[in-house]
Amino acid sequence: MSKPKLLGISGSLRKASTNRKLLREAARLFGDCDYTEADVNFPLFNADLQDSDGIPDAVQKLADQIAAADAIIISGPEYNKGISGVLKNALDWVSRTEGNPWADKPVAITSAAAGRAGGERTQVMLRMCLYPFRPRLLQGPEVLVAASSDAFDENDRLQGDINIQTLTNLMDALKAEMAR
Repeated sequence: MSKPKLLGISGSLRKASTNRKLLREAARLFGDCDYTEADVNFPLFNADLQDSDGIPDAVQKLADQIAAADAIIISGPEYNKGISGVLKNALDWVSRTEGNPWADKPVAITSAAAGRAGGERTQVMLRMCLYPFRPRLLQGPEVLVAASSDAFDENDRLQGDINIQTLTNLMDALKAEMAR
């Protein structure tokens, strides 16, 4: 049997972002899989751009990655009490591709943020943005990594027993949802 295909989508473009670190930890705790991290560095959505040039290749690549994945993990920071523009832009662009790559896809949400709530509002807003696409959103456990700049060690490993246990439980739930 082939390894499951796991796609990670970070709502931050920074190479050293704590959300990228969290995605990589999630994939590690998920276990044996083919993990791919998406590139969402797209131009801002503009219907005129789509009309003149079509769907950008990078957007189509993401839509194809979503469609091919067995499961998806999205991790986003909280910017001004909501999801990042990068993440919303990616969702908007993918919604313009043919078909619905999100339909019935198991999706787990995590967040890492500087604040003490760990990105709770970004998770609520992200769920609202994903509902129209009809994925199978996991309802929990919630992985909310607060004070995220201090949550990873020098090897980019997640610290804190509760963070590690909750992320492990979420990855177990994602595997169970895939098998459903």
